[in-house]
Amino acid sequence: MSEYDYEELGLVAGLEIHQQLDTATKLFCDSPTVERDPAAADRTITRRLHPTTSELGELDQAALEESRVDREFTYLAYDTTCLVEEDDEPPRRVDEEALSVALQIADLLDVQVVDQAHVMRKLVIDGSNTSGFQRSILLGQGGSIETEYGEVSIVDLMLEEESAKRVEATDEGVVYSLDRLGVPLVEIGTGPDIRSPAGARAAAERIGMLLRSTGSVKRGLGTIRQDVNVSIAEGARVEVKGVQDLQGIADIVRGEVGRQAELLEIRDALRDRDAAVGDPQAVTDVFADTDSGVVRRAVDAGGSVLAVPLFGFDGLVGREIGPDRRLGTELSDHAKRHGAGGVFHTDELPAYGVTDAEVAALRAAVGAGDADAVVMVADDDETARLAIEAVADRAAAAIEGVPEETRGANDDGTTRYLRPLPGAARMYPETDVPPVDPDPSAVERPELLDEKRDRYVEQFGLDPGLAAQVAFGRRFPLFETAVERGVDPTFAASTLESTTTEIRRDGAPVERLDDDHFLAVFELVEDGTLAKEGVPAVLTTLAEEPSLSAADAVEAAGLSGVDEEAVRTAVAEVVERNADQVTTEGMGAFSGLMGEAMGELRGKADGEVVSEALREEIQSRI
Repeated sequence: MSEYDYEELGLVAGLEIHQQLDTATKLFCDSPTVERDPAAADRTITRRLHPTTSELGELDQAALEESRVDREFTYLAYDTTCLVEEDDEPPRRVDEEALSVALQIADLLDVQVVDQAHVMRKLVIDGSNTSGFQRSILLGQGGSIETEYGEVSIVDLMLEEESAKRVEATDEGVVYSLDRLGVPLVEIGTGPDIRSPAGARAAAERIGMLLRSTGSVKRGLGTIRQDVNVSIAEGARVEVKGVQDLQGIADIVRGEVGRQAELLEIRDALRDRDAAVGDPQAVTDVFADTDSGVVRRAVDAGGSVLAVPLFGFDGLVGREIGPDRRLGTELSDHAKRHGAGGVFHTDELPAYGVTDAEVAALRAAVGAGDADAVVMVADDDETARLAIEAVADRAAAAIEGVPEETRGANDDGTTRYLRPLPGAARMYPETDVPPVDPDPSAVERPELLDEKRDRYVEQFGLDPGLAAQVAFGRRFPLFETAVERGVDPTFAASTLESTTTEIRRDGAPVERLDDDHFLAVFELVEDGTLAKEGVPAVLTTLAEEPSLSAADAVEAAGLSGVDEEAVRTAVAEVVERNADQVTTEGMGAFSGLMGEAMGELRGKADGEVVSEALREEIQSRI
């Protein structure tokens, strides 16, 4: 896609960053924050959720639309699941560790912390919380960050409970796992200060670096999520949920700008044509003898075919608004929200088994002419009715321009409709948790990762590239612990970054290795029990069998150390086998024989010891 003139289009964007905190327990109970295998669930809980009004009697429109989708929610519970997570017991006090980490983040964002923080309930009835709401705390406002594209304001910093993890969708509804529900989460909202896709990425990258600088945030897929708010002049604010990576942020902003620009052109064309949306009508009789599989199945099952005429829409329903996305795709997204498989429209018909004659009869049945389009849905009576009404509403919105809405991020950089934007009616006070009095002076400002990188170079003599890998990696606290215990900094850093990368590529499940595994291996190297060359094999063994001790892993890997005499014997045998080469090349043979000697000892001896023995053996023969 070619780059737009974002200034001319009036691009305005902002971010909402959601980051899980790496605390021992959850925000409102003592359950651990460790992710569980869904197969380990020992019971299930079933719920149906319904919207409630705010204290002022208002009903949030996003929650209302969500409630129209009839679904049952099943929750997987574990031996670690508590009554708070099941919504069978009131929440406990705010976790002190989570509050402390959040205050560190507030400091890094230059946020002004509130004098007293109150817990609020945010209405959520998509099933991601057993209670039907998420607990959220406004911790601070009015901060800022600096990026290469300028300053970006921080509007608010929230401390929240994470939602339940979606496992799968079923015919009845959705299955969630309760292991993630209640994990402490910070939400950082920026101001609408971003003016380009690159600027959005830079802001997210800066915030991510600040978060990781605490050393107390979770890492890995799904632990950080970015929502992007995008609008252009004459467009509308659209919130895109669930962007997973930095490049995805730039792609989403670029794609949403293009989508809104195309929708505005469609709006202008519709207004020029004096377009209008007609009333949905039953057209089942038109397809009584159809050969279209989709329509046939609905009719044979006793369902309906409903259609809505879109006057003046001919050629525009099929118009592209993004890669593989058309206005018709938008209409289909709304229909799918109510259970329909999708829609057919006359810009793409005849197709899918629908004939020219049926298209003509369809147009006649709803009073559509050549300048008009028709959209149809075939499904059971109730689904078809809700779906075609949603299509009609979205088509009417196309005449107005770009609707405000919440959309979901797709892997290809496009987005899909999710629901209307939520309003203020979804927030109301939580009466079961007392307010907290945050004390910013009780926490220390952490060292930034880029500062840490520079210190590693200066203090430990690390190569700048390796220093960056360690500082920006997830194991920098372990690196510092190892160095404090006397481990050589370069060896510790290369093991934690380069070695783990190598054995991961070879298939080792390195995610099973914990800090104790590494520290125990470092200790064996330091006391001479294990050669450095044997570390990859031992770590691989520990990753495959985490219950082993490091010493047992050395044995299992066949790397029990050999004494100096055994090393000299092995080296002498290598030199003897290559006596002619030594006679011809002298010390020039060293490099090739060193590899052979290390292979002979298979990581059982330190390279420096082998090198010294080999040099002496070669010199004795020349």
